[in-house]
Amino acid sequence: MKFFMLIFFIFFTSYAQTIKDVSNIVGIRNNQLIGYGLVVGLAGTGDKSQFTMQSLQNLLRNSYIKIPTSSIKSKNIAAVMVTAELPAFARQGDKIKVKISAIGDSKSIDHGELLLTQLKAVDGEVYALAQGTIVADSKNTTTGFIYEGATIENEVEYSLKNEDSIKLSLFKNDAKQAYLIEKKINEKFNMNLAMATDTRTIEIKKPNQTSIVKFISDIQDIELDSNFKKKIIIDINRETIIMGANIQIDPITVARENFTIRIKKTNLQNMQWDDKSINKGKDIGDDVKLDNKPVAVNIDNTLINTKQTPTISDLVRAMKVMKLPITDIIDTIKMIKEMGAIDVELEIRG
Repeated sequence: MKFFMLIFFIFFTSYAQTIKDVSNIVGIRNNQLIGYGLVVGLAGTGDKSQFTMQSLQNLLRNSYIKIPTSSIKSKNIAAVMVTAELPAFARQGDKIKVKISAIGDSKSIDHGELLLTQLKAVDGEVYALAQGTIVADSKNTTTGFIYEGATIENEVEYSLKNEDSIKLSLFKNDAKQAYLIEKKINEKFNMNLAMATDTRTIEIKKPNQTSIVKFISDIQDIELDSNFKKKIIIDINRETIIMGANIQIDPITVARENFTIRIKKTNLQNMQWDDKSINKGKDIGDDVKLDNKPVAVNIDNTLINTKQTPTISDLVRAMKVMKLPITDIIDTIKMIKEMGAIDVELEIRG
């Protein structure tokens, strides 16, 4: 079986769950932007779809060049959809990342140049302009990114300055969590400021002589009990995984082209360890020993035993032993989440 030999170093950070991890502030949100554009400069990997040729014809016409669509034979252009997120409180001149996806039969848009593209919100207004050189996804060259590829032109009007209260919306509909957050906030300020109005919403009054920004900061930093839903943050650019402590994995099998993962409970005894599959007594990963039992994380011929239910930390250590790339580790965690074997919030940062 073939395995990638490139090793990525993954750093683990355990952190306490806070109100920020389990809720949003109503009114403070990102907005989705979308636009249609053209990519040029492709090395024969573009498309010849009718709408691409029509778009190029319209572009040339704006430059006072008239040419029939039938005369355009180039395969160095591609029609694409451009998407982005407009962050809350984004200001004119700020830069944001954009994602580009081919919509014709282009084979690759890697290193193509996206021409100036308007990005609009659902209200039809233009909020950003995108342009730049595309870096394609290594696994799918018909999609790619331009980091800081769009410039904010218009701002969403929303001001916190005169607000005397905020409203929290929990990610999970849970009466117990809503009550506990209400209790934590009131204990923090030693005043009855918070009230859960339903099983997901908590209204909080701002104390006098406190700025709204400081108030939000104090609220979001309040630590919660361990019974709140845990979260995994995967930062692809920094090749970093941040997770809460002891995120357990239920028994599951994941079979992929390069490896197979089996997470199962077992009653293995010391005499059952077989040198054909492992080296008895040898350390594997970061301080994970084979003679700890009775629960196993089995990845092909690498077996890691833990004293408790296997965790995401155990899984990633095992995958590091197999010298699997960060993309396989991330995809595996996502698949395990989708199949319901871990109960967490999963956040992917590009």
